[in-house]
Amino acid sequence: MKFGIAMFPTDFSISPADLAVAAEERGFDSVWYPDHSHLPASHLSNWPGGKEIPKWYYHVIDQFVALTAAAVATKTIKLATGICLVIQRDAIQVAKEVASLDHVSGGRAIFGIGGGWNAEEMENHGTVFKTRFKLMREQIAAMKAIWADGEAEFHGEFINFDPIVTGLKPIQKPHPPIIIGGGFPHAAKRAIEYCDGWIPIRGGDLDSVEMVAEFRQMAKDAGRDPDSLSITLFGQNRTFSEPDTYFDEGSDEVARFRDAGVDRICFQLPSKDRDAVLKMLDTAAEVMAKQS
Repeated sequence: MKFGIAMFPTDFSISPADLAVAAEERGFDSVWYPDHSHLPASHLSNWPGGKEIPKWYYHVIDQFVALTAAAVATKTIKLATGICLVIQRDAIQVAKEVASLDHVSGGRAIFGIGGGWNAEEMENHGTVFKTRFKLMREQIAAMKAIWADGEAEFHGEFINFDPIVTGLKPIQKPHPPIIIGGGFPHAAKRAIEYCDGWIPIRGGDLDSVEMVAEFRQMAKDAGRDPDSLSITLFGQNRTFSEPDTYFDEGSDEVARFRDAGVDRICFQLPSKDRDAVLKMLDTAAEVMAKQS
């Protein structure tokens, strides 16, 4: 099983480049940076993690900027959007950003995507909350065409463009792995339909490890090779406030998911300064070593 690190890089935390270097030195396979353009002051949408939204949500650095900084500072660690709110972004531009990240990193990009939870944030971008998943499906289809074709065109309900030329293509073929986050069964079905992996919602879907086998069977029934679809599990929300407790208590839990067939576990770190994060990385690395 592989292990990654996820954190909101901010203007007050360890830098995204330093975190990626430190994670690479400790043997982690990937670093994941999230995506929020802003948070509406109304707070009408409930944050899934609880009542109070953490400070780092308001200060997060743009993920493609953060991942590019990490790319030029590292050599082997994979660089993942974790996740990219594609439904708030222009599909043509995101296709360029993903291809650019894959290029400057030498083919190390992972494209994590999701539909998001903040309806007001999406509406500020002109996205309708209720149809966001239909939009996302079209966006990914359009991006795949842009990455594959010399002259790409797309005509759908939400995305529509005549032939365009984009010479820059991802190094990874046909494109970087596309991994979708979300709950069972809907996100699992989307992963099987048009992605390369699934990020379940922790605390619900995969508290029952039987869900792994069910997902694999769903893929087989749909004509997909189950082994071609990865499952990446992020740490519990309580890691934001008690990361050390999670790592200390989490060894048996990590083994349970490993044995069930989860492909990657990402330890979620709070946005802290360099010394605090390096200490937590060392603790996470100890858990990783026990599962090797």
